[in-house]
Amino acid sequence: MPHSASPSLHTVLLDRTETRTLDDWTMQFAAPQWRGRFVEGWLFEGAAERRAAERRLAGAGVHATLRSAYKPLVHWFVEELPGHVAGRQLGAVHVRYPVHPPAGAQRFLLEAYPLAAMLPGCALEFEAGSADLHYGVSLTFTDGSRQEHRVFAPNQVRPDVLQTPQLCPTGWLRAGSTEGACDLVDAAQATEFERLFWSAIDAVLAFPWPQQEPYFERLDLRVDLPGYECPLDVAGECVSTFEAMHEDLYFGLLEFFQRHSGRPPGDRRLQPGQIVPDVRPTAAGAAPRVRVVARAFDTAAQDAAAWADTAVDQPLEAMDRAPPPARIARELEKLGGEPFEARSRQGRAVAGRYLRGDGPAMLVSGGQHANETSGVVGALRAAQALAGHPGSHFAVLPLENPDGYALHRELGAHHPHHMQHAARYTALGDDVEYRESGPAYEREALQQALALSGAQLHVNLHGYPAHEWTRPLTGYVPRGFDLWTIPKGFFLILRYHAGWEPRARALLERVAAELRSVPGLEEFNARQIALYQRHAGALPFERIHGTACTRSEVQRGAPVTLITEFPDETVHGDDFRFAHTVQCAAVLAAERAWRDILAGR
Repeated sequence: MPHSASPSLHTVLLDRTETRTLDDWTMQFAAPQWRGRFVEGWLFEGAAERRAAERRLAGAGVHATLRSAYKPLVHWFVEELPGHVAGRQLGAVHVRYPVHPPAGAQRFLLEAYPLAAMLPGCALEFEAGSADLHYGVSLTFTDGSRQEHRVFAPNQVRPDVLQTPQLCPTGWLRAGSTEGACDLVDAAQATEFERLFWSAIDAVLAFPWPQQEPYFERLDLRVDLPGYECPLDVAGECVSTFEAMHEDLYFGLLEFFQRHSGRPPGDRRLQPGQIVPDVRPTAAGAAPRVRVVARAFDTAAQDAAAWADTAVDQPLEAMDRAPPPARIARELEKLGGEPFEARSRQGRAVAGRYLRGDGPAMLVSGGQHANETSGVVGALRAAQALAGHPGSHFAVLPLENPDGYALHRELGAHHPHHMQHAARYTALGDDVEYRESGPAYEREALQQALALSGAQLHVNLHGYPAHEWTRPLTGYVPRGFDLWTIPKGFFLILRYHAGWEPRARALLERVAAELRSVPGLEEFNARQIALYQRHAGALPFERIHGTACTRSEVQRGAPVTLITEFPDETVHGDDFRFAHTVQCAAVLAAERAWRDILAGR
């Protein structure tokens, strides 16, 4: 039976504006009774806006210092350290980070990321501290002088979407009659960043959703926020409250609908519909606003809103960003072979090609999680190369989730470098690999590919965040994805059926060995793993020929599945070219290794 959506095809759950906290505070403390007082505030605004507010308050005779409530230690080093250095050379830094009972032991060490890469040439040490919500920072200069600083990390414990207590960043105010005192005010303050988020969450939680999935076609959560983006002097890293809000809304609502459905937490079979947080800067003079609407799909409008295509005429190996669907279709047509196709929930083609040969069959796929785009080009490049090799026997399915890919392109028009995890799953809201009930939609294409080819090896090209992933309003570390919070290089996941472990292990060894010849990959991995270990601890994977790997017996899918993981959410330019070059190399290495293994060589 076809899926139907509930509620009606256009239902407004919430349309609400909030006052801007920075404006409220500026008005409050500009009053005459605060003249001569000292004010410290922490909120979710950028440095330029905070400096401007400080100047306005200085004009009213108030000594104000306004800081970021989000990643306060990183912002302290960016904004305040230069004033303390004053021309001297910094030799060593010692950071004592909080360890607070409601948070994980490494929560504040992760929140300090990527500090270990921001102080080149400087000896940096981290030390676990107490539950006091201050970082202790010791600076040692090359002339022997030292400084001690305390950096406040404003947090409070509050229930998350599932009513689990979480320690979360929050706005905070301190005011005193003398510098450093907080005898007048010292308390958490709900900022518009927090109020907009919880207003949206509460509206969804309060709605009378039906029991049968899916609950809607598309759930839009449009947030206009006076947020900020602060690029850091570390490749790919940018502190973004817009991205943080997107991630918190998306995964928080997935958690709610998992509970509403009666499914266990993290169940990827859940089909709530497509959840779309769209978080943008407020227009000049406009109030912060959140609007939540359940509505019907509009694929034509969505495709019209996609980012401009710049790779139309680029050769596959030169592509600097994910290609449009029409280009993917043309590349498949050029391969020849036998076409196969399914249709997505929104009616888009899920197309592949099967090329028969005398070698052992292999399936190559990409785009299962559609915000992981380097695998799409990597699959096409590998198929192009294999098609030119006599005897190659393979099926290729470069874009398994075209509905998610369309959403990625739609959201990327506004925030091209964000992770955009709302595009990870299908228009039904599920992970297509885990779909069990009909209609099969996208999953039918994968089933056709395996049936046509008889492939016993599936090389499944994936990606993960190329920069830090946080959920600050529900505990900071993404629940269930602790290992994915910061990049750790290119790595491999091996799955195999019972009885296939020896061949699978041999495949992993040979692919990892061959990857050492990919120019720049070994250095890329070493750099990212070193930074990961400084902020997250030891890498929980084995290293084979320098590549991190993990393996397990799983009965799902082909007898052997090799999953690649490149930190590609979301990179462009040279970084994207490097990503799909590595993906292509992994496929070609796997094909050569598999041919030899099954031939007993």
